Amino acid sequence: MSGRPSSQAIGHTYLDERTIAARVAELGVEITHDYLGRDLLMLSLLKGAVFFMADLARQVHLPLEMDYLAITSYRKEHHDPLHRSVRLLKDVDRPLEGKDVLVVQDIIDTGLTLHYVLRLLELRAPASLEVCTFLDRPYRRLADIPVRYRGFTAPDDFYVGYGFDYHQLHRNLPYVAQLLI
Repeated sequence: MSGRPSSQAIGHTYLDERTIAARVAELGVEITHDYLGRDLLMLSLLKGAVFFMADLARQVHLPLEMDYLAITSYRKEHHDPLHRSVRLLKDVDRPLEGKDVLVVQDIIDTGLTLHYVLRLLELRAPASLEVCTFLDRPYRRLADIPVRYRGFTAPDDFYVGYGFDYHQLHRNLPYVAQLLI
């Protein structure tokens, strides 16, 4: 065995398809209302938020652009979570100047990586810069992140499905389940 979890490692369903779809539709209504008549660019960090952003974009009834950033975040030689380094692997393909940018995240924990990304994006002079996250853990926050749109506040568990993975597996599950490993 390769050390990867089998389907037996997938625990109970935390969020089922119907619950996810209903909340994403609600967020779509809010975003449509808030960005009416504006130049919206939805920006996702690869890979976890891809499913959420695709579903969310279909619920936003406005013309919009979509783009992606890819980053890697790793601890330096310290075990302290404040000693992290972030490296940009893929930059956005479009200029952000004058656009209303909505950063779409799968989950926000400490907020340290997202804080770095937001600072980077602010330098590109967007008209506005807001955050939408599928799952939020505000009680773990180490950086002040203004979250405008929040799908669900989640307990401190590991999840798979709907973009969440374990060693790149199980992202494709249409629901979110606890990981038992």
